[in-house]
Amino acid sequence: MFFGIFMVLFYLGVAALMVINFFGLPTYLSWVFAVCFAAYGIYRGYRELTGDHSYGMRRYDNDEDDETQYTTYSERLKQMNDINNHDNEKE
Repeated sequence: MFFGIFMVLFYLGVAALMVINFFGLPTYLSWVFAVCFAAYGIYRGYRELTGDHSYGMRRYDNDEDDETQYTTYSERLKQMNDINNHDNEKE
C-alpha cells in the first residue's frame, strides 16, 4: 500500500515538474508528458482507493465460490512449479 501511494505521488510530482518545464523539453512535449503522467497518477490513485491493485494475481480455479481470490506472485509461482513437477512425475 505504501509503495502504491508513493508511486501515485511520484507520477503526480513528475507531472508537476513537466508543467513547469523542469527538464527543458520543448513546451508541447512537456505538456504531453505532463498530461500522461497526471492521468496515470490519477488512475493509479483510483486503483489504490478502490483496492483494485492485484496486479494480475487473481485465481479463478475455485468453481464453488464466485468470489475472486487473490494470491501473491511467489505463491502463484510455487503453485505452477508444483503442477509442473506433478506432470513430470506422470511421465
